[in-house]
Amino acid sequence: DSTDDHTLLWALNHIRLGIPELIVQVRHHRHTRVYAFFLTATYESLLRGADELGLRKPVKAEFGGGTRGFSCEEDFIYENIDNELGFFSSQERQSIIRYWLENLRAKQGESLHNIHFLEGQPIIPELAARGVIQQLFPLHEQRILKRLMKSWVQAVCEAQPLDDICDYFGVKIAMYFAWLGFYTSAMVYPAVFGSILYTFTDRDQTSQDISCVVFAIFNVIWATLFLEEWKRRGAEFAYKWGTLDTPAESLEEPRPQFRGTKRISPVTSAEEFYYPPWKRLLFQSLVSLPVCLACLILVFLLMLGCFQLQELVLSIQELPRVLRFLPKIILAVIVTACDEIYKKVALWLNDMG
Repeated sequence: DSTDDHTLLWALNHIRLGIPELIVQVRHHRHTRVYAFFLTATYESLLRGADELGLRKPVKAEFGGGTRGFSCEEDFIYENIDNELGFFSSQERQSIIRYWLENLRAKQGESLHNIHFLEGQPIIPELAARGVIQQLFPLHEQRILKRLMKSWVQAVCEAQPLDDICDYFGVKIAMYFAWLGFYTSAMVYPAVFGSILYTFTDRDQTSQDISCVVFAIFNVIWATLFLEEWKRRGAEFAYKWGTLDTPAESLEEPRPQFRGTKRISPVTSAEEFYYPPWKRLLFQSLVSLPVCLACLILVFLLMLGCFQLQELVLSIQELPRVLRFLPKIILAVIVTACDEIYKKVALWLNDMG
């Protein structure tokens, strides 16, 4: 609510000029009293974004089938290319727009109030880190959510709509629920076999020992078959969803916090940001390693102090019983506090390194 007009116009102009493919609407919410930018894009812009992102799409059978990275120059070879509403899934449209936003970079000397950007620094993540932008998130589509609610959440003893989950939430979420469903189904076998074995096992020690050995052998065989079957099932899903022959790193957008100097890549001949390896090694050796060691030593000393305090408390018989739990409470508070502090230290080291 306290955002001034200069900040709003500055951010709006940078998005419109830096990402001309986006359509931006500015609204002020009466109840939350905050400003919101509603972002979308035309179908033609999404096609160009898919080309830039290298999004993999199914190819028509007459052109070889399978999937390949999208190319605007050969858009006619892709299946369903004429269907503006169906060619991109909800998750794919969101990924393209998010990719544009996170790679909106600042020019040399740009600043907003007390925020001074480095050349090539991502603008949106920096504004989010400084609190200028509160949240960055996609809006739900109620029509699809209602359909998923009926076919997935409220369904009983029915197969999960994995293709619909993939279209809406993306491949990673769909693959997780595919594995979760497969694992849950596979657990039926050791549960049934274990129950039968327990029922027919006598109470004497010899029978129980034999049952344990039999159940252990069964679990070894079950685990092996489970792993091999999931490899086949996971490869099937990956092929169907177009990620089978996609390197893992290509599924991730470039880290927007990465900073470096612009150069022409000697491999792809495309413009990229480059950070010399010797600088990274120097920072890791002189900063990251000492900081990590200091954090480990601090945790060890604090934990050792709590143990010493515990022994001292237990040695004093006159203390009330409640005070005997004091060292454990102090240790729990220390662990919680260190977790928050070290999380910030880890993020800082990751961004700087």
